[in-house]
Amino acid sequence: MSTPVEPPSLAQTIGRYRFAYLMTINDDGSPHAVAVSVGMEGDVPVIPAIGSRTRGNVLARPVIGLVWPPQSIDEYSLIVDGQASVTGEGLRIKPTRAVLHRPAPSVAPKAPGACGSDCVPLAIAQ
Repeated sequence: MSTPVEPPSLAQTIGRYRFAYLMTINDDGSPHAVAVSVGMEGDVPVIPAIGSRTRGNVLARPVIGLVWPPQSIDEYSLIVDGQASVTGEGLRIKPTRAVLHRPAPSVAPKAPGACGSDCVPLAIAQ
């Protein structure tokens, strides 16, 4: 289920969260998740420092995911998909999709084919 709202800018939304989990893909196809601090350079999300496994994963497979967990169960997680590029010791992210996501209340009726979640897509500057 989607909630129609005026989408906030990604930079403003990221500023409401403490940290994110960066997900990359290992050589064997398994996920690699690490907690990171994400800053902004203009409209571009940046991670100032990454480890060697994350670096190798991004160089081989630049598609990444970022998840900012909510402060409480009633709040939204922020999920950003994107393309990462290694720059110096860190990463620059080109977001391709961003959504605020949380489980829908269990009392809400589920429409046929609906995911059962409360999602708010965010606009991404291309």
